[in-house]
This record gives sequence, structure tokens and C-alpha cells, in this order.
Amino acid sequence: MTTDLVLETIEQAIWTRNRNGRADLAGLVQYTDAGSQYTSITYTDRLAAASIDASIDTVGDSYDNALAETINGLYKTELIKPRKPWRTVEQVELATAEWVDGWC
Repeated sequence: MTTDLVLETIEQAIWTRNRNGRADLAGLVQYTDAGSQYTSITYTDRLAAASIDASIDTVGDSYDNALAETINGLYKTELIKPRKPWRTVEQVELATAEWVDGWC
């Protein structure tokens, strides 16, 4: 994955929020791992310019992403692994939506 690709996803997210009338991005947090594309100066500068906080401060600090990592672990343990093999992307999408709805 490249920095350009993750920058494009941020631009799409900003565009979507603006389109939906929520132009203020303050308070948003971007949850990522510590991959080089997410710690690049270009990427972190773009987040800062949009008032989006990064979920990591230091590489190798597992506490920065503790909540996101916990949710990812629960998702894989409760939903993905027990129902393997998945036949289609649509099955995964529907099951994911139902799993998330159960937390709301």
C-alpha cells in the first residue's frame, strides 16, 4: 500500500463529509497501524490540515491503538473465523453490518 493510496482515501472521506453537509472534521480520528504510508510526512501533514487526529503517536506503542485493535480482534474472533469459508464479499459485508448493528 502506498502513501498516495491512503491519501486518496482521506480525500474521499473529506469529500463525502463535505457532500453530506458535515464540513467540520475536528474531532475525527484516523485509526491506522504504524505502516510507513501512515507515518509519512505527507500523510500526517494532510491529516493535520484537515483537523483529523491520527490514532498513533509513536511507532511500536501498542497503547495508541488499543481500542481499534480490540475491536479488530473481536471482529475476527466472533465473526470472521467461526464462519469460514466465506463464499462472497456480499456475505462478509452483510454479516459485518449485522455484527456492527449488534454493538449499537
